[in-house]
Amino acid sequence: MSAYKKKNENDISSSSSGSEVPDKMSIYQDCLKTFNESPISPKKCRLLLAKLLNILTLEGYKKSFTTSEATTLFFSVSKLFQHQNNDSLRQMVYLVIKELSSISEDTLMVTSSIMKDIQSGDNLIKPNAVRTLTRVLDETTAFSAERLFKNCIVSPDSSVCSASLVSSYHVLPIAETTVKRYGTEAMQAIFTPKKVSTYNNNSSSSSSNNNGDEGGSKFYPQSSYMSEYHAFGLTYKLKNNDKIALMKLIQNDFNSLKNQFLKVEWIKVVGELIYKDSSLFSNFEQLLYNGLYQSYEAVKLEIAKLITTLIVDNIAPVNDQLFGSVLEVLKQFLVVPRTSTRFASVRLLNKLAMVAPTKISVCNPELESLINDKNRNISTFAITTLLKTGNSSNIASLISTINKFTHDVSDDFKIIIVDAIRTLSIKFPNEWNVILQFLIDSLKNSDGGIKFKNSVVDCLIDLVQFVPSSKESALENLCDFIEDCEYSEVLVRVLHILGDYGPTASKPSLYVRHIYNRVTLENSIIRSAAVVALSKFVIINGGNNASADPTLAKNIISLLENIKENDVDDEVRDRSAVALECIKENHPDLIKSSKTFDLSVLESKLTQYVTNHEFDSPFDTSSVPQYSEDERRALELKRKQDEINDKNSGDFSSAGKKSKKTDASTKNNGSLGASSSNTTFEQRAKIIHEYTEKLYEASIIPSDGSSKFGKLLNSCGPVPLTEPESEFVISAIKHIFQNYIVLQYNIENTLTDSAVENVQVEVNTNTNKTSNLVFDSSTIIDQLMPGANEQCYAIFEKTSESIKEEEFSNILTFVTKEIDPATQQPFAGDEGFDDEYEFDPLLLTCGDYLQPLFTADFRQDLSKLSFGDSCVYNIKENITLQQAVDKIVLNTNCLPLENTQFIMDESEKHILKLFGKSCLNDDIKIGILIKMIKSSKGIALKAEARSNDQELCSDLVNSLI
Repeated sequence: MSAYKKKNENDISSSSSGSEVPDKMSIYQDCLKTFNESPISPKKCRLLLAKLLNILTLEGYKKSFTTSEATTLFFSVSKLFQHQNNDSLRQMVYLVIKELSSISEDTLMVTSSIMKDIQSGDNLIKPNAVRTLTRVLDETTAFSAERLFKNCIVSPDSSVCSASLVSSYHVLPIAETTVKRYGTEAMQAIFTPKKVSTYNNNSSSSSSNNNGDEGGSKFYPQSSYMSEYHAFGLTYKLKNNDKIALMKLIQNDFNSLKNQFLKVEWIKVVGELIYKDSSLFSNFEQLLYNGLYQSYEAVKLEIAKLITTLIVDNIAPVNDQLFGSVLEVLKQFLVVPRTSTRFASVRLLNKLAMVAPTKISVCNPELESLINDKNRNISTFAITTLLKTGNSSNIASLISTINKFTHDVSDDFKIIIVDAIRTLSIKFPNEWNVILQFLIDSLKNSDGGIKFKNSVVDCLIDLVQFVPSSKESALENLCDFIEDCEYSEVLVRVLHILGDYGPTASKPSLYVRHIYNRVTLENSIIRSAAVVALSKFVIINGGNNASADPTLAKNIISLLENIKENDVDDEVRDRSAVALECIKENHPDLIKSSKTFDLSVLESKLTQYVTNHEFDSPFDTSSVPQYSEDERRALELKRKQDEINDKNSGDFSSAGKKSKKTDASTKNNGSLGASSSNTTFEQRAKIIHEYTEKLYEASIIPSDGSSKFGKLLNSCGPVPLTEPESEFVISAIKHIFQNYIVLQYNIENTLTDSAVENVQVEVNTNTNKTSNLVFDSSTIIDQLMPGANEQCYAIFEKTSESIKEEEFSNILTFVTKEIDPATQQPFAGDEGFDDEYEFDPLLLTCGDYLQPLFTADFRQDLSKLSFGDSCVYNIKENITLQQAVDKIVLNTNCLPLENTQFIMDESEKHILKLFGKSCLNDDIKIGILIKMIKSSKGIALKAEARSNDQELCSDLVNSLI
């Protein structure tokens, strides 16, 4: 530019160039000299201010100048206020003052000059003046600017109004009272569109021409009504703790708003109010519906995001009309050219597919078009969404399309796709052929790192475990894969799979050959794993297996002896020796354990053991639950089913409707699978474990099970027995022992001014004539302070081994004492008064005695059970088939098989398959086949149960609902 080329005696420091940071002291001296000249040169002053600002921002102003230097500079710059007729110079002055004000002293001296510009200056410099004023004010002087801020907020100029509103954000922490006094003006600015001003800088141009500046120019700013957005932000800051005030604000006309960012924030506040109180959703339902037909994409996406969150988190009811409108909007956005819009839309559909897959299927054509999208994030989301919405009829074509796509994406995206495929394998077990072929192709493909290969192996393990018909085909393909596998870690995992499932296959010798090849061809790590896998073929196949082959076992023993003698690695030889000894001495548990510890409980117990330094006695494993192979698979399958769909899929129109009174059939289901349907099986198990620990801590039963109670067999709950807002919040857990029932009551005192003492629950059975329970004893809580949560117990002894449904009436008895506010303890000498509190009854059902059990062939195992019974129900209440299925699963506490707990299509017919076992006797098993038909009259249900215990079979089938 010409300003840099012209050189004379007044030019500053010619040694600096535009690409270098000027010398600090040289600029400092030039500023002091030039700013004190009379008359000043606006052009040189602007150039100096620009270089000074460069130093302050690039080097960091706190390190650039000392406080005294910064103060001197500040005073010199402030003298430029005397030059009144050059707006461009004044704007540079404000920029530098803003940077210097935080390191200078006595900055208040420029307050009067800034205020004068705000009062009488033109609208071009007013915004700069307002923003600078906030930097020089402090707690003691902020009140003096109240009138100026208020006048600027009501100014018709958009930039002046916005500057005042944004500056108020910064003043708010130091002068909240001052800002609140003009809160009304700020709220009015939301609904008062500001004019777009045109500035003609004639006066400044003539002054500039006198000093060698270029001629005048016009500045035409474009308004987007940002002042409305800033006004709403400030108003929200002032009212965010006042729910009523926010409600009044949000109930204003949404369509009158001009700024799209304001509308987005408006919707966010609506969402915040609904999150706090779901009953408010009906007040905003029409607003959300109308907002979906706005012209701004951002507003539509924000509304769609809010409604998606309400549905997925089960916060508020969403009717079909509103949900359909959201789907229509998202469907349209899937084909727009803007990448960000397509990504946001497909991401929301991916979330909705978790809870309403059948409703999302209307978007499948558009989603399929995104599979080859150039943005891989979008294509991956499209694929996983399609997999979630897929059904048995289109899985083959869908996986075929995906197979072409996976070669072009990174491992991270491949892993996401494989995880979605894993979900399909559990949802549609009958389609295992297509899924298995895709997984094997992915595994054998040379592309992909170790993480991807491991994810495929994880998926294959699930397929082999939970879809038994796929076992032999999957194992044969894995045998082919290990011949060329380059990753030792993956190869070791495959060998363990072959060792676990190969011995029970129809041709175990086929797998032995492939495993032994690894002993001769691979490294020591793989050889060690192969030795363990080979030994399992002898231990498992040589037991009570119908396909036991003595010749095969003899050959494997010979191979192990050869490895023991000739292998070069110590660990391989040692494993061979241990395996041979276990086979010889008949100790199969050392190689293949028949029981598996609950790892989370084991970890907790070990941590407690180490933390408490209890090393004087050996670690006791008797209190850690152990599961058989079928029990472990049942628990694992239940956990994965919860991961797939832990929410009520399909009908979310009743979401968020939390009834104040839970019906008896819901309250009686406290078993492991029978708590709230919104919590996963794993979460419920964790809660039960925590409360069971309290049972041991209270010394009700010793942790080693050495008392008269014996071993804890099952724990069911927690079951809520009072309302959350009642004076006592009480829930119960039912602990099942062989000959005893222990009822654990968790009691929280919500009274703020009273403590209760001698707290006890009086429990009576309401079926005294036929009850097989006799009251044994109970415990007392000595004192329950406000907000405290304690446990008390009621113990019943069983008079017979039969399983019967019991109902317990509950009355809480206690002594109430008032709290002294000074000491927060009961008044001294206060004897209190006796009181009681009756709460809901507790049911003990047949389902509380059952545990989920996995079976590979439901039909075959059902036919093996000796006794059968059936019952027909006619449910007249207005519930969906899915709700009926959920209720039955909770009441029975059995394991749903073949994915029958989910009704994926809006079908009028359904078959539910359940399997479980008695916690009192592992040999007693029960299977239930339930056929349902929904009609205009309700739901007709026929249940057929079979068990090797006739009484259990009859009682359970007659108490399903």
